[in-house]
Amino acid sequence: MSKEVRVRFAPSPTGHLHIGGARSALFNFLFARSQGGKFIVRIEDTDQARNVEDATEKLMDSLKWLGIDWDESMDIGGPHAPYRCMERLDIYESYLQQLLDEGKAYYDYMTEEELQKEREEQLARGEAPKYSGRDRDLTPEQRKAYEDQGITPVVRFRVPEGQSVLVQDAVRGDVTFETEDIGDFVIARKDGIPTYNFAVVVDDHLMEISHVIRGEEHLSNAPRQALVFEAFGWEKPMFAHASLILNPDRQKMSKRDESIMQFVEQYQELGYLPEAIVNFLALLGWSPVGEEELFSLEELEHQFSLERVSKAPAVFDTDKLAWMNNQYVKEADVERLTKLAIPHLQKENKLPATLNDEQYEWTKKLVSIYQEQMHYAAEITTLTELFFQREITYNEEAKEVLSGEQVPEVLDHFSQELEDVTVEPEEIKAAIKATQKATGQKGKKLFMPIRVAVTGQTHGPELPQAIALLGKSTVQARLSEAVKQ
Repeated sequence: MSKEVRVRFAPSPTGHLHIGGARSALFNFLFARSQGGKFIVRIEDTDQARNVEDATEKLMDSLKWLGIDWDESMDIGGPHAPYRCMERLDIYESYLQQLLDEGKAYYDYMTEEELQKEREEQLARGEAPKYSGRDRDLTPEQRKAYEDQGITPVVRFRVPEGQSVLVQDAVRGDVTFETEDIGDFVIARKDGIPTYNFAVVVDDHLMEISHVIRGEEHLSNAPRQALVFEAFGWEKPMFAHASLILNPDRQKMSKRDESIMQFVEQYQELGYLPEAIVNFLALLGWSPVGEEELFSLEELEHQFSLERVSKAPAVFDTDKLAWMNNQYVKEADVERLTKLAIPHLQKENKLPATLNDEQYEWTKKLVSIYQEQMHYAAEITTLTELFFQREITYNEEAKEVLSGEQVPEVLDHFSQELEDVTVEPEEIKAAIKATQKATGQKGKKLFMPIRVAVTGQTHGPELPQAIALLGKSTVQARLSEAVKQ
């Protein structure tokens, strides 16, 4: 095996990029970059029944959105092409035949009904279900008899009896499995297509993969894969199984769990920033040196190490993610945020499908006054509701503000001051100051009635900016309505 660090992310094209898969991809990418190695993306598409059309493209697009690039894959090629498993069937076939010829694999003719009955009988006896080995040592005559009945076999790996399988794990240390608990496993289906646990070993060997970094849920696959490596006499890669990711209730995350968004594309659609998602995922099971929590991708590349990957489960804290994304939103270019926010406002029919220059600049100013508050771009629709309401409904707190005896005078004077100014923030500040001078009111007795009358809220964005965006006619109409109230 090459001494160069070579790692891979090998997803199955069964849907969108899951946050667990994204973390595995990120850990592999960061480790490769930290070691000056290579990061390979390979598509494990041998389970044809579960493959989803266009899933590969969506997976790759999500990785690119996160800023994760690769050194070898289907799109850019590489010295170990092809990088899609279904295009490597002829390669697998020769290695399958080698194991069959050496007696390390064999044909199994048991039907699904027979296997199911066998499993049920084992469970009834209180045993863990595993293949009994019925067809382990068939004679040529017995095989022919099955084939004459039209039964198509699978290929099973012959698991050595009474042995221990050592898996060296950079996160968990040495992990030992007993072969008596494994049972002979299928390495090629009836249609001749290899199963994951066989194909992945052949590919990892031929692509010179040095480290296999993935989630803990794959730990049970490790002994099977280790046995296949040993059967060929190949050097095993170093494994590294990162911790489980738990949902906010500290339960094992399930793809059927609807209490949490689990796919990268969902966060992209809501207007999260990719650098925040990367930062958050990196801290799911990896700890940096020190107390700092905010890291750029480049900083993560320099800091990442397998030694600081944890065995303890990581909790996917949605509040923490929203907080972290807000930190990035605050520092983001307002032009970028505006482009993320516009589709959400258009979806709610708050903006036209096509914006002219004036409308775009207005929207940019709108986004800028909520930049500090936004956790993600889609929030702009609720944060800015007051700018798109035709009528304001005052809550009890607002009504109490408007009930002050000084309110009619303050609102009336402010309305008069607005008549002679252009609606720009500096001129609005001057109009408020003139109102203060004319009425003798100041502080909350001055500002709060104007804010409530104009926005319907007792708190919100800077008042001059809000009034400038609402426009003179809207503000005057709201002031008049508030006096009536």
